[in-house]
Amino acid sequence: MDDFHKTRRLPPYVFEQVNRLKAKARAAGADIIDMGMGNPDLPTPQHIVDKLVETVQNPRTHRYSASKGIPGLRKAQAGYYERRFGVKLNPDTQVVATLGSKEGFANMAQAITAPGDVVLVPNPSYPIHAFGFLMAGGSLRSIPATPGPELFEALERAVVHSIPKPIAIILCFPANPTASVADLDFYRDVVAFARKHEIYVLSDLAYSEIYFGDVPPPSILQVEGATDIAVEFTSLSKTFSMPGWRMGFAVGNERLIAALARVKSYLDYGAFTPIQVAAASALNGSDDCIRETREIYKKRRDVLIDSFGRAGWDIPAPEASMFAWAPIPDQFKHLGSLEFSKLLIEKADVAVAPGIGFGEHGEGFVRIGLVENEQRIRQAARGIRKFFEDAGSNSEELSKSGA
Repeated sequence: MDDFHKTRRLPPYVFEQVNRLKAKARAAGADIIDMGMGNPDLPTPQHIVDKLVETVQNPRTHRYSASKGIPGLRKAQAGYYERRFGVKLNPDTQVVATLGSKEGFANMAQAITAPGDVVLVPNPSYPIHAFGFLMAGGSLRSIPATPGPELFEALERAVVHSIPKPIAIILCFPANPTASVADLDFYRDVVAFARKHEIYVLSDLAYSEIYFGDVPPPSILQVEGATDIAVEFTSLSKTFSMPGWRMGFAVGNERLIAALARVKSYLDYGAFTPIQVAAASALNGSDDCIRETREIYKKRRDVLIDSFGRAGWDIPAPEASMFAWAPIPDQFKHLGSLEFSKLLIEKADVAVAPGIGFGEHGEGFVRIGLVENEQRIRQAARGIRKFFEDAGSNSEELSKSGA
């Protein structure tokens, strides 16, 4: 029953093993602190909910909507880009509303990929960055997930040695899962490279507003000439705590946007109109709720780094995103990220995402989401401390379990 062509190309879903163990533990009465999925726990700001409620009262909004997004929503997204990045976009030709950035990536892959086309994808990366193109018939070539000379060396090698030449480069900064950040100089170099070799760039900027320093993450579209080759994907899921609303955007190069809009026109009628109206209200409204959300994540990050560090797990402090990319402690490295993640559920009542689920170069790490409140993060640290202490006194047994 699993012999369909597209599903054969997909590897086993690593996270499902952790999810099953998590569900089993909860069914047995365990209080699992779930920091594995990037599922924001904060409520959607009330003024956005109020706009949804107001709009849904009008029966006219219950009809089919617009696949590419209602005009007011596309204008609101263009307005956000001009205020935030100084980038001017034509809302009619350079903006498409998507059902979350994940759907946008998957359908962009369907729109532009021919069988055998080569796509350059970070490893580790958010799964849809790779598997959207794999399902579309493309071939993947890995590049480093952090900005720097190694990434550009990999890009140069890919252009020389890939047959056919790569059609697209995927970027994600602030990065999921690694929380790496990129500056405008990096994007300038990427744009110069992509224009020289006539390769498209698809940039995932879902975490643009979750940053903890004084410098906001830039957009690749701030670079002169970027719209010749680049499309950027954003989402309201993290910015406005609207994950279940499924509202995102693709903006930038007109040819790519037109291709995405055309594919989507065959597949969906767009998000429910009241959701689109509420999303426009979010983008047009005050930034106060964004700043409050950012501060909450910053406090959680600080509590995580401090409490886990005192528990014996030193984790680099992320500069942005809602994740920490945590190296597995030395005494557990031999287990691998999947088995270590299982042990955290069994022994510490804490769920994280194994790094191997984001690509083979994610091995040796786990991703920890800032999706529990400060009290629960400290509770997780206490469980981890006890697990580490118990493991230290049973080190021989632990070593055998990883054999």
